[in-house]
Amino acid sequence: MSAMLRIASFSTALILTLGGCAASSGDYPSLAVRDVERVDGNFASPERKTIEVPEVEIDLDGTLDVVLPALVSRTEEAHAEFLRLAPRAQRLVAAASNTAEGSQAWASAQVALAELDSARSVAAVPLGDIDTLYTAKRVAAKDVTAIKQARERIISLISEEDRTLAQLRERAD
Repeated sequence: MSAMLRIASFSTALILTLGGCAASSGDYPSLAVRDVERVDGNFASPERKTIEVPEVEIDLDGTLDVVLPALVSRTEEAHAEFLRLAPRAQRLVAAASNTAEGSQAWASAQVALAELDSARSVAAVPLGDIDTLYTAKRVAAKDVTAIKQARERIISLISEEDRTLAQLRERAD
């Protein structure tokens, strides 16, 4: 008898579950084939096509031996500004460590952190340019060794800035 009871319980649960699937179709999108999924009234069949990859145009003037040092130099200049601002931010964050949020010391520390964030952003701009160069040269199957080296230098400077900011933010909270 207990087997009959289990079958009846299972049947009831199944009926209740399936009843939820019978909701009105207005609540859900249609599963019918859309016009965009058809080609001449039939499903589109995949075709192999050769794709021509256009040369990516870059707004960076000059050859790589001129452009790459300029990008690294821009990052190094911005990094020098970051390093110039960092000691002041460290002092202000330390001074605000035992103060209430919203206090004058806290606000000064937040402004100093924002200045560091801004300097970090300036240092990161050349990274976008070098990434564009890297992608364009990779797509064109060109040698990217020099670009990788310059990119690694830029990333190392930005990473150092990120570590400094993270440490200061941790102390500021």
